[in-house]
Amino acid sequence: MVAKTFGSAVYGVNAYTVTIEVNIGQGTKFFIVGLPDSAVKESEHRVESAIKNLGYAMPRQKVVVNLAPADIKKEGSAYDLPIALGTLLASEQIIAEDFDQYVIMGELSLDGKLRPIKGVLPIAIEARKQGFKGFLLPKENEAEAAIVNNLDIYGISDLQEAIDFFEGKVQLRPLRLDTRSIFFNQINNYDADFAHVQGQENIKRALEIAAAGGHNVIMIGPPGAGKTMLAKRLPTILPPLTLNEALETTKIHSVAGKLKGAGALISTRPFRSPHHTVSDVALVGGGGHPQPGEISLAHNGVLFLDELPEFKRTVLEVMRQPLEERKVCISRAKISVEFPSNFMLIASMNPCPCGYYNHPEKECVCGPGVVQKYLNKVSGPLLDRIDLHVEVTPVGFDEMSSIRKTESSGEIRERVIKAREIQQKRFEELPTGDNPIHSNAMMPSQMVKEICIISEPGKNLLKSAMEKLGLSARAYDRILRVSRTIADLAESEEIKVEHLAEAIQYRSLDRDGWAG
Repeated sequence: MVAKTFGSAVYGVNAYTVTIEVNIGQGTKFFIVGLPDSAVKESEHRVESAIKNLGYAMPRQKVVVNLAPADIKKEGSAYDLPIALGTLLASEQIIAEDFDQYVIMGELSLDGKLRPIKGVLPIAIEARKQGFKGFLLPKENEAEAAIVNNLDIYGISDLQEAIDFFEGKVQLRPLRLDTRSIFFNQINNYDADFAHVQGQENIKRALEIAAAGGHNVIMIGPPGAGKTMLAKRLPTILPPLTLNEALETTKIHSVAGKLKGAGALISTRPFRSPHHTVSDVALVGGGGHPQPGEISLAHNGVLFLDELPEFKRTVLEVMRQPLEERKVCISRAKISVEFPSNFMLIASMNPCPCGYYNHPEKECVCGPGVVQKYLNKVSGPLLDRIDLHVEVTPVGFDEMSSIRKTESSGEIRERVIKAREIQQKRFEELPTGDNPIHSNAMMPSQMVKEICIISEPGKNLLKSAMEKLGLSARAYDRILRVSRTIADLAESEEIKVEHLAEAIQYRSLDRDGWAG
């Protein structure tokens, strides 16, 4: 007898349906076909042990399990449950008729208990799309799958519960979640807040501009100046995620197996901070079975690279294309997978190996040329993609001990949201082709010339600044983009001289002789 159950496989951030066919006939041994990997092949032993420990018999005939479509590789242990149910159905130890209405996924332990799996959200989305009635999966994953409406989600704890459900011996209640209510109650739940930061008003202002225009930032300053503390608070002033952005972000984290706890839907902007020993593949994604990297896990959020010059040069260079295209394509011989990577980059670095170049009190002990050599570890093309260069100086004792109330993240966020709304309206009225533009940082050079029009006094100021400060040619477009964002924060239709003046000061690393 041939029995059929249905599961799913995940590639990239999308899933497709897999039919698990089990046939029992004359002969011996257990075979799994359909390009299974080692984890799938090992399911034979998990399935056999689980079936026996529940009091059922493992067939002693030839058992052939086919995972269709057979020409695409299947990976992971999540096929244990549908294989076990298909085996019991094919050997006529259970009788049920509605297996074709459900997607079934789960890893079995040897005693028949179910363990959690990865990629549940894209599987649930595909199940609804394909018209399945419900989705059976481990209890720990049910909240994640219940984000998808119009699909019955049944969280079960073991194989016996699944058998009883299909035989009609138990009635399971599908989990229902009010996704919108959960999402809107949590969108501003951040632990950190700018209200806790004393001093550093100029850095707060720079981060507000960065958040308002979606600009990338690099902070240069000595150890202990507060670079990491300020970076961690950047997500708190970004506009709240929309529901679509939250679902897209959650899908990526689901595929990577990063979702933890009861709150399945990611409702706050992600903040990823990989260590400087991170590899190329860990940062951009990849592997034999392509998985999202740190830049995709930071999608719709912030990627923070602390101690930027300490990262391997090859790691930083592979980021250049994703920064421009806001997606990363992982190509293999048989498959090509695309992961979204629309993130804000915020980096920090010491100005020199000892950390005290340009320090107001401590003396730098680095030798001649050492500072420039240290800065050269960060390539020009990467710096070209960073709009704001901000010098961070240590906070004095008087500022640290002050009890003066400072602006909260909520107050700053309100101004950022207003500026983003202005930009959204502006770009809706312009033809942007296949790549929609949502912020000033995304403007191509041609659009910068059309939108960032400056007055004659502004041109004279910019010309003078480029000549006297020795700013590079690449700084020109960046200054115009940032000045447009500053004007949006001020709710000004024109880019005024004061907006340009403020933007010019955020090009520290472009100045000739900055490093001596």
